[in-house]
Amino acid sequence: MNRFFTLLASTFVFATASAHSVPESQSRTIEMVADNLKLTLMVGDDNRLYQLGFGDADKTVAIPDKTPAREMEFLPAYGNGVITEPAIQATHTDGNTSTDLHYVSHKCDTLSNDVTQTVISLRDPAYNFFVDVYVKCYAGSGMMEIWNTLRHDERGGKVVLYRYASASPLLKSKEYWLTQFNGKYKREATLEEERLGEGIKILDSKLGVRASQYRIPSFMLAFDHAAREREGEVFAASLRWSGSFQLAFDMDWNKSLRVITGINPLGSQYYLERGATFTTPAVLWTYSRNGKGEASRRFHRWANDYAVRDAAKARPVLLNNWEATHCDFDEERLVGLFDGAREIGAELFLLDDGWFGNGEFSRDDDKHGLGDWEISTKKLPRGLSYLAKEASKRKIGFGIWLEPEMVNPNSELYNRHPEWIITQQKREPILGRHQEILDLTRPEVQHFEWQVIDNTLRPNPGVSYVKWDCNRYVTQPGSQYLPAHEQSHLLVDYNNALYRLMDRFAKNYPDVTAMLCAGGGGRVDYGALQYFHSFWPSDNTDPLGRIKIQWGFGHFFPASTIAAHVTRMGKRHLKMAIDVALSGTFGIDLALDKATPEERRQLADGVKLYKNGICDLVMYGELYRLVSPYETPLAAMSYVSKDKKKGVVYLYQTEDGNVPVVKMDGLNPDSRYKVKEVNLPAGTAPRFADATLTGKELMEKGLSNPLTAQFDSAVLQLENID
Repeated sequence: MNRFFTLLASTFVFATASAHSVPESQSRTIEMVADNLKLTLMVGDDNRLYQLGFGDADKTVAIPDKTPAREMEFLPAYGNGVITEPAIQATHTDGNTSTDLHYVSHKCDTLSNDVTQTVISLRDPAYNFFVDVYVKCYAGSGMMEIWNTLRHDERGGKVVLYRYASASPLLKSKEYWLTQFNGKYKREATLEEERLGEGIKILDSKLGVRASQYRIPSFMLAFDHAAREREGEVFAASLRWSGSFQLAFDMDWNKSLRVITGINPLGSQYYLERGATFTTPAVLWTYSRNGKGEASRRFHRWANDYAVRDAAKARPVLLNNWEATHCDFDEERLVGLFDGAREIGAELFLLDDGWFGNGEFSRDDDKHGLGDWEISTKKLPRGLSYLAKEASKRKIGFGIWLEPEMVNPNSELYNRHPEWIITQQKREPILGRHQEILDLTRPEVQHFEWQVIDNTLRPNPGVSYVKWDCNRYVTQPGSQYLPAHEQSHLLVDYNNALYRLMDRFAKNYPDVTAMLCAGGGGRVDYGALQYFHSFWPSDNTDPLGRIKIQWGFGHFFPASTIAAHVTRMGKRHLKMAIDVALSGTFGIDLALDKATPEERRQLADGVKLYKNGICDLVMYGELYRLVSPYETPLAAMSYVSKDKKKGVVYLYQTEDGNVPVVKMDGLNPDSRYKVKEVNLPAGTAPRFADATLTGKELMEKGLSNPLTAQFDSAVLQLENID
């Protein structure tokens, strides 16, 4: 009898295991389950690790009677028989460019009632080269998190890592439809879907320190047809990494699709010291049998439980001064804006760029002063604590903008330390937005950037909010600190140092709320978001543009993390701007002292509705996308409370036209709901008549939609009256 079947009785079942290690002689299959997502692996007679299945946990996985073909390896390594796209590529200390990974053992730890973790140890039989595969399963949300560690004990120098993927599972279907989320500036998270053909499709970023100038490190894959909201098999995945990434989709001659995700290997070969460990960023996977809406909700549940900093903490309704003043302000102007914030009910004032720099390097525009974080004595002679106290007198909080990673050439810092910037030797430095990036691999820069944060917050305990920005990416990946043979470490080590800095900030200032920003949505990933409460999705605040931007990011990120502000960009109807902002973490960024009394009343009504009527639904409710702006002139979405007793519905006309009926989702079919249109300007008659309908009626028959003209919008509240 085949040795595999002899040992089948000792199959390892993940969900019931306690912490233990399983040696090679005791088990040949490894099954990991996260609710409805199951990963099944086996050890072949050749001791290599093969994948038998990845997907629907209810499907029976066939156990082969012989070792699978090599293209079924779970983590294929380059140079010894693998002819598909490799996940691991290394050159050993003796110059051998081949790697082979054999199973050694695996162990399971039960980390909590909801979380279990498997570690599978692999080793090259010819070298002391080791890879540990980590698979963490979250039962409640159906999420699976996968990453690897690599190490060696080879004599004679360093092993060179050329490829070190985070994961490379195989999918099996007749057809695959890929949805990516393009990240072009001011059009972030734009959906683009295509049917994959045989061969390899690569989505990547080469930008180094911010990922999404062109796309975010997240994607969806649908089986057999284009992704649908409520039906069909859909996988969704997101890489926890803020730097250069690569997402490779390799369909082989058997129509199997290998999905290789991780750090972009371009220019990132890593020279691994003997005894050192290299850890890849984790990639998150989830699976839905019921379309991409369920996949999104699984991501949101997981994020609120495990990934977002202080997910249950209320996000303040803030007023930002950027659109009102840019860098041109003084204490009197700012205090006047405090009064406006208090009048409309805002809870915090965020002072944006322009508060620092003195003399010839005063931060009066984006060409000067970045790196010189002394408070401007010209603009703010009484300092930040004075402003924080003035804000507190008006019962609002006070926040500050920081960009600690960057420097202008027109600054004292640059004049003192030109060697601190990232650039290539013998090349003319290339500026981006008139600035350069400080080299975080350098210990002095790590100390300096911490001092920027600490010297801003520690003397000014009234500062309760930070907006952390990053306004350019790497174009010359060279370090004047790293030795010549480690220049390719720069982009990896930079981001790991950045995470350590962010972690220190979060731990030392646990009561300071923080927004993640990077030239708009340049760092929208779960690698950075664990240290922040929300992110800035885009510098495009035109509500017409924001509809699709927020729609896209909502596929992976809960609304509690998506900062949405009312501005005058696009010169749209103020009602539409407010209605769009009400579907995210609500804020305002306009000159209140120049707003009309009616506009201030509209803003105050919007703040009141958000704080007293819908905030909990936006923060903690379940998202249902009802009508897509990519398919119709209408965008419609809703949040429904987990107990299904309340809901809020948003309708936005992106073009002229009419979708006559909008069907709800996620309601209790047997409950009766009162439907009421809210956030109407004074004297405006509701377009949607008050009605009482059952959940079944709302979901099957739907609501009649009277909106027809571009820029029309409506917000509806649903409340269970049983």
